[in-house]
Amino acid sequence: MYTTLISVKDLQNLSASNSDCVVFDCTFELANPSAGNEKYLEQHIAGALRADLDTHLSTHNAADRANGGRHPLPKPEVFAAWLRSMGVNDNTQVVVYDRNGVNYCGRMWWMIKWCGHAAVAVLDGGLQAWNAAGGAVATGKMTKTTASHANAGNFSVRTPLLPLVDTATVAANLKTSQTLIDARAPARFRGEVEPLDPVAGHIPGALNRLYSTNLNEQGFFKSPSELREEFALLLNGRQPNTVVHHCGSGVSAIPNVLAMEIAGLGPTGLYAGSWSEWCNTPGLPCEKSPAI
Repeated sequence: MYTTLISVKDLQNLSASNSDCVVFDCTFELANPSAGNEKYLEQHIAGALRADLDTHLSTHNAADRANGGRHPLPKPEVFAAWLRSMGVNDNTQVVVYDRNGVNYCGRMWWMIKWCGHAAVAVLDGGLQAWNAAGGAVATGKMTKTTASHANAGNFSVRTPLLPLVDTATVAANLKTSQTLIDARAPARFRGEVEPLDPVAGHIPGALNRLYSTNLNEQGFFKSPSELREEFALLLNGRQPNTVVHHCGSGVSAIPNVLAMEIAGLGPTGLYAGSWSEWCNTPGLPCEKSPAI
């Protein structure tokens, strides 16, 4: 079972073994939401299905959502129904990837963990690593009926393996041992710029660790020991089990969640509403840092 990362070689072996494995391409671009689907049609791992941030990994139906913010999570039961429609079972090994440094496939990894399913892993290095190794690719739309997993699955919601934290909990613990880690770019964190939300700044007391810091120059996750050392420096004596991750809308925070899992420092919490929900909630404090 793969629960954090899977290498290209291991995915190739897994695919060749005819085991119950479902692969999802989660490529997305915030500035051009249709680009992910277009890139998927141009090229994807052979047999991979499509998971879109706006369509499948978020919901804007008020009755179906679990939180607020720009990319509200669908309730676990809603998400599980879609996974079943894609042929995912309780014993399926799910593998997710993107072309974006885990920025979007991490969201699906976390959501499946949130539903209580352990066997989900991120393809380390993404599609770029797969192509570099000569992995099999395809073009056009891959549907459930043309994939090997053509029948509806039996995926069920169980006890969450990773915790979701809401706005009220974050607000109630601002002056306690809670440790907030914000994954946005430093300039956004400091409040110098804000391209997406109505207020610039960050939640008071938060630390900043840009999500891409977890990857090396080749686009792979750093080693567990290197990640442990970096998080130890960031936390500066704070306990890992007090950590709650966030970003702008609960997407780019997840590479930090995954990195702490890889480092053996998990599980840690996710405030999925993140800055977009926080800054739109009346009465909550917002903070800026001095410009560098």
